[in-house]
Amino acid sequence: MKHPRCTSTILDEERDLIAGKRDATRLGFAILLKFYTQHGRFPRGRSELPDDVVEHVAKQVRVPASEFGFYEWSGSTIEYHRHQIRTHLGFRTCTTEDAMKLAVWLAEEVAHAERRPERIREELLKHLREERIEPPAPGRISRIVASALHNAEVAWSARIASR
Repeated sequence: MKHPRCTSTILDEERDLIAGKRDATRLGFAILLKFYTQHGRFPRGRSELPDDVVEHVAKQVRVPASEFGFYEWSGSTIEYHRHQIRTHLGFRTCTTEDAMKLAVWLAEEVAHAERRPERIREELLKHLREERIEPPAPGRISRIVASALHNAEVAWSARIASR
């Protein structure tokens, strides 16, 4: 696995996105961008961001790491940043329709043979990344997995009953 610093290096094509921002906003945006490219989702808070990664990104965008404490974790600015990052990377948020389709897909393609929720969750996250859909909140992921397991069990029971 790559060291977090390697995956937090800002690429040339990312510099244009970052260029128009200043101070804490510049640093916060760059950190969100690099976290998303590595994890396929946004951080849930400052605690998910190692200090050495913040320092590494701060040096690249020429903003003191201490400015990151002033980045707003709620409000229109971060929502706009998230939108810009999703658009740049070709991702979109997970809709209710997506969640229903994902539960069906999981039941048919994964949960019919795999009953361990953690393995089904891994396959779901992999599929979301392939489809360029941002993973929903952990609680929603758990509900999608539970639905897939239930649907696979119902289908299995129906097949047995029809015999």
